[in-house]
Amino acid sequence: MSADIFQQSLAMHKELKGKLNVECRKPIDSMGDLALVYTPGVAEPCREIERNPDALWDVTIKNNLVAVITDGSAVLGLGDIGPAASMPVMEGKSCLFKRFADIDSIPLAVATQDVDEFVDIVSKIAISFGGINLEDISAPRCFEIERRLQEKLDIPVFHDDQHGTAVIALAAYLNALRLVGKKIEDARLVINGAGAAGTSIAKYFLAAGAKDIIMCDKAGALCEGHPDGLTAAQVELSKITNPNKLTGSLADVIKGADAFLGVSRPGLLTGDMVRTMAKDPVVFAMANPTPEIFPDEAIAAGAAVVATGRSDFPNQVNNCLGFPGLFRGALDVRARTINEAMKLAASKALADLVTPDELSKEYIIPGALDPRVVPAVAKAVAEAARKTGVTRL
Repeated sequence: MSADIFQQSLAMHKELKGKLNVECRKPIDSMGDLALVYTPGVAEPCREIERNPDALWDVTIKNNLVAVITDGSAVLGLGDIGPAASMPVMEGKSCLFKRFADIDSIPLAVATQDVDEFVDIVSKIAISFGGINLEDISAPRCFEIERRLQEKLDIPVFHDDQHGTAVIALAAYLNALRLVGKKIEDARLVINGAGAAGTSIAKYFLAAGAKDIIMCDKAGALCEGHPDGLTAAQVELSKITNPNKLTGSLADVIKGADAFLGVSRPGLLTGDMVRTMAKDPVVFAMANPTPEIFPDEAIAAGAAVVATGRSDFPNQVNNCLGFPGLFRGALDVRARTINEAMKLAASKALADLVTPDELSKEYIIPGALDPRVVPAVAKAVAEAARKTGVTRL
């Protein structure tokens, strides 16, 4: 990747003055057009919605509109940079929605980190949207915000940093294990980073059949009775992970592990640690932009398969493989939520795009620009939504 990509991007943003625009789908070239688009004709779709609130889906943009909402508290690798500075990222996410799934979306930065206020604001504007994509909100507030919005609203509420990452990581992980001849229920996995992404990945992998997951943060393995104390979210996590109650640092608990998955910070996994893992270890070093270990070092230390979050290495775990298809499938059936069955269907569809003949140490997951991804994921998600009874159509 070019070293001056940051300056190139800044110059592009200054030139464009924003990456999004709004277009009218009905040309207004005559007074008749004006009468249809606005007054007096527009009164009739308004009356139709008043008679039948569900008509909102049929006569407005709601059927294909997602809100991309943040408070700017956990933006990419930049941290708590505030809502204003988060806007280029939210615009970029909206561009990906449009490019990959032809979904319209609006970036919204909310100037509060108060959970009650944030939930209240989003709840009051949600009627305009067919789905809510929460983005770059720090843990543990993100868990509470998502839970409460899901309870209040009858449209999908999806925190992509949690679930989008988990959906794609599971697809890649299943294929990596298949390549080395291991099964998810037998493999011991160490996850480094117990924030929003790590917590969601652990819970999601358990739902997919994993049995032995050890969570680590900067203080070491999470375990009930941890000497430094745990947050409420970490206490909950410690009760469902680390079945053998291992303690110690990442270097201690990674010994004999079949896989490592990092959503933490650069350089935390060393080649010496990889050498202590089980035969043919799988390493997912997904910290961005600098991974926990670079692929060449991990492979030199014996890793059989390596994935990162970067586009300049093979096996990129990229969120744009997930959220466009997930929302496309949900919107197509006007789903009320994105549930676990829909997410698992998405992971399986994504994994299955890599055929047995194609599967290799450098190809365990489709590329971000693969045109098969969104249709396959959307179809699987829509079918799972129907089967679980959460659709309007």
